Amino acid sequence: MALRRPAYEADLKDGLDRFFEPRRTVCPWCASDRLRERLHTTDLLQHKPGDFRLDRCLDCGHIFQNPRLSSEGLEFYYRDFYDGLGEKSSGGIFAGRGATYRRRAKALLPHVSGVPGVPGSARTPDTWLDVGTGHGHFCEAARDVFPDTAFDGLDFTDGAELAERAGRVRHGYRGSFVDMAPSVAETYDVVSMFHYLEHSVEPGLELEAAHKALRPGGHLLIEVPDAASRYSRLLGRRWLPWLQPQHLHFTPVQNLRDRLTALGFTVLAEQHAEPHDRVDLLAATWFVLDALAPRDEAPWLPRRPGRLKRMARVVIVTLGVPALVVATVLDRIIPKALIRSLRLSNAYRVVARRD
Repeated sequence: MALRRPAYEADLKDGLDRFFEPRRTVCPWCASDRLRERLHTTDLLQHKPGDFRLDRCLDCGHIFQNPRLSSEGLEFYYRDFYDGLGEKSSGGIFAGRGATYRRRAKALLPHVSGVPGVPGSARTPDTWLDVGTGHGHFCEAARDVFPDTAFDGLDFTDGAELAERAGRVRHGYRGSFVDMAPSVAETYDVVSMFHYLEHSVEPGLELEAAHKALRPGGHLLIEVPDAASRYSRLLGRRWLPWLQPQHLHFTPVQNLRDRLTALGFTVLAEQHAEPHDRVDLLAATWFVLDALAPRDEAPWLPRRPGRLKRMARVVIVTLGVPALVVATVLDRIIPKALIRSLRLSNAYRVVARRD
């Protein structure tokens, strides 16, 4: 922790302006200039300095970070989130979500079951590329559903390389999918993007890359946060999927369907209640407690907490445990039918076939 402090102090000594691009005056999805502020917030998870704004396009409904993080900003705000200081905690969370990952993989089953004896009918995929794979935990779990499929993973961080060494993926690629796609043109039967597009600087280019990487008849699975969720308004900036500043785009499902169709995909399925992650109330409760408690130690904060502040944080969090338990129970007991009818789902999933 202490060893990282000088680097953060050096990054912050000249202010935050270089971490942001110039403010956009038109929507990055449809180029409309009819924009309205949707959310203004801070970093509620790491508490790195900075204010972040999301704008909504009044014509197409696309929500995007404005001004958007620059390349320097992306490096600064991602540092120690999934890797470094955050690697242990994030890795533990992802490793414990095997059931969720298997459900995501099973979303493809109705579309690849095939018809025995019918040439050219759907079949089990031979190759699968998981874009934004992290440490490859999805691929490891999905192998339970598709044991004969070869899974590869791609990520901007070294997580994909670690996943290859751990045997979770056949090949772990580090880098940009947009840059990589031409070299793997028509290689894959399946490309998945689970909670990846919202992190992308240019989601439209990522969809084009998926079309290039897929064989004709191959399938694309996409899952993203759904800002149309009622929770996004009820919980305000404490709605976890806003996840500022990492999440740059929130694409309405109709926008995604239209873009996929224009690129040469056929949308086969759209799911809402199924991909819902039951964490909204728990996360919002935690954000309240975390705001009340003195800051924990972090190398990007101006000073280390003293003993009294550390003790006060422990006391406040401990007193908040009953509220966290209640929130967890409420998240878990809401029936799927109610999630669907009340439009509470915090994510949607689309399955499409490349024509």
